[in-house]
Amino acid sequence: MSLELINPDDLPTPEMYTQVVVATGSRLVFVSGQQPEDIHGELVGHGDFAAQARLAFGNLGRALRAAGARPEQVCKITIYIVDYKRDEHVPIIEEAQIALFGDHKPANVVVGVAIMSPGYLIEVDAIAVV
Repeated sequence: MSLELINPDDLPTPEMYTQVVVATGSRLVFVSGQQPEDIHGELVGHGDFAAQARLAFGNLGRALRAAGARPEQVCKITIYIVDYKRDEHVPIIEEAQIALFGDHKPANVVVGVAIMSPGYLIEVDAIAVV
């Protein structure tokens, strides 16, 4: 598997993601949206966005491992946030993302949504190439 990370000279260079990711490999792994739930499917961190972000990214890591994929093989993530406020949420997302990916910066999209299941504030899905 190989990922070519490209930040074109005529686009801004983002801190937490890459503008373009070219992936080559033999197997695609699509991970469903991971929510801040424990092993019993119970919400963890009610009202605490940081706790929910940490758990959602942690669950994403567990799902990747189950498929035999590593975080550095992820080419794209999508992050869904209830009532998204860039200045408030981005630093928290960055911390949770770095905990899983280290300095690997997959392409990403942050989508603000009006509501998820009651109490849920974040969900993260991923595509990896192995």
